[in-house]
Amino acid sequence: MKTGFIGLGNVGGKLAGSLIRNGTGLMVHDLNPDFVAAKVAGGAVDGGSPAAMIQACDAVITCLPSPAASAAVVEEMLPHMGPGKIWMEMSTTDEAEVKRLGEAAIARGAAAVDCPVSGGCHRADTGNISIYAGCDRATFDRILPLLTLMGRRVLHTGPLGSASVLKVMTNYLATANLLTLCEALTVMKAAGMDLATTFEAISVSSGTSFVHETESQLILSGSRDVNFTMDLVQKDIGLFQKLADLHHVPLEISPLIIEMMRDGQKRFGERAQSDRMIERLEEATGLEIRAPGFPLELIDTEPEERGYEVTPTH
Repeated sequence: MKTGFIGLGNVGGKLAGSLIRNGTGLMVHDLNPDFVAAKVAGGAVDGGSPAAMIQACDAVITCLPSPAASAAVVEEMLPHMGPGKIWMEMSTTDEAEVKRLGEAAIARGAAAVDCPVSGGCHRADTGNISIYAGCDRATFDRILPLLTLMGRRVLHTGPLGSASVLKVMTNYLATANLLTLCEALTVMKAAGMDLATTFEAISVSSGTSFVHETESQLILSGSRDVNFTMDLVQKDIGLFQKLADLHHVPLEISPLIIEMMRDGQKRFGERAQSDRMIERLEEATGLEIRAPGFPLELIDTEPEERGYEVTPTH
């Protein structure tokens, strides 16, 4: 399957790298020419434009920072879509928007998939990230070999749009976990607990989580660089709140999280790293939430393995 990849940022660049590393003939495109040049140096081909890529490729993947960016790219590709072509949306995006654009592609005889990823940039870099895929089963079977080159665990979530619904939910949970960890670590420091011991206590407890195992380390090392910025967090948790409003679910925690993140952006910048939320509490208390021995960056130490489809057990 001749494949194109549009959007070579923090996540997209790593996913595209997995395809290149595993021998996929890949065309690439990004508004940043340096990103394109780096992938071309690694063996990819400069795709030139979205329109040229959809004409030359069987499948074109988009991994872009906003629904508006994806819409602009897909609308450029639409006139050239037809039978045999597949648009694969790997951005975290709005269900209604991915369905609108996907249905436009399907109306032209093409196929569409929303297939966002979850698990952090460090796992995207090694092909060990998880991938959701929303599409009909025939399309899923067609793209599964491609997805298993980019991710370890691949879940078929149902029809087009279902993967995007689940993805914004997981990002909401991750954000809530980040903020509660910031509070937990600060309270433990104020109570005189050793923070390295605190980290281990959480790790072996019912309170542990993926976010703790990864981002708590970056908080304690002082790096606070998780390769995920506050504007992206706001987009994702905003999409979750929009989903709740659409279905008339009166949430209480979600609006508070949105307001807390908005305050973080005012203090540290719209695109500040999300782990800098700990600094709100450092400023409020005068405490330093750091401990020696923690890494400045996350590195996935699991060996890369070919991915596989995950099937629900219940």
